Amino acid sequence: MESKKQNGCIWPGNDELMLAYHDQEWGTPLYDDNKLFEFMILDAFQAGLSWKTILYKRENFRIAFDKFNAKKIAKYDEAKIQALMLDAGIVRNQLKIRATVTNAIHFLRIQKEYGSFSKYIWQFTDHKIINNKITHHHNILATSKESDAMSKALKKEGFKFVGSTICYAFMQASGMVNDHLTSCHRH
Repeated sequence: MESKKQNGCIWPGNDELMLAYHDQEWGTPLYDDNKLFEFMILDAFQAGLSWKTILYKRENFRIAFDKFNAKKIAKYDEAKIQALMLDAGIVRNQLKIRATVTNAIHFLRIQKEYGSFSKYIWQFTDHKIINNKITHHHNILATSKESDAMSKALKKEGFKFVGSTICYAFMQASGMVNDHLTSCHRH
């Protein structure tokens, strides 16, 4: 699928990788647990950084974190964590790396408990897509009552780097929330 310049969402700018991500992934409803886990990891690493930074390192993250395989990540030991700290291809933040391991453990537990992580995570939007019908980019939210509830629940489950802003970004990316501008060809 070829990316095209859109009249709506302005955040991808003219960057080809950002446009491709916008046109092919962002806001598309996800129900695949592995993809949801990937987005959760990437959104946690985005905290305090731009999405462009993470997107340009995404393939490096994929390699460094065993294709976002939660079962493998949950077993990372101190040697693996320190090796990741030396990997210039990813964001070398020890708290975020350790949080990824912790989150993998809790992700697997929730997956087992609920039958899938998707069933668990979509409960925060009542298993529906929230269409915010945004007409101007200044009206895009950073948090919502749903992301507040998701953040609180995930923290209670033991997850790290799941504040409401991160959860809202995750909801946008995974299509739980449609924040494409109404003038966007993806709306």
